[in-house]
Amino acid sequence: MTGSVKAMAVVTFATLVVVAAYSVALGSNGWLWFGWLVLGMITAAMAASRGT
Repeated sequence: MTGSVKAMAVVTFATLVVVAAYSVALGSNGWLWFGWLVLGMITAAMAASRGT
């Protein structure tokens, strides 16, 4: 993985932690989980495109 893909993966993981903590503290928010899912798919796409 290149540096940008690693950085994106770290941001995605950190966002997962924040969204999970928000859900525990204040209740689930579907839009936050949807945003995290989109971010995860973008990260996966970046990793797949850099692998070729």
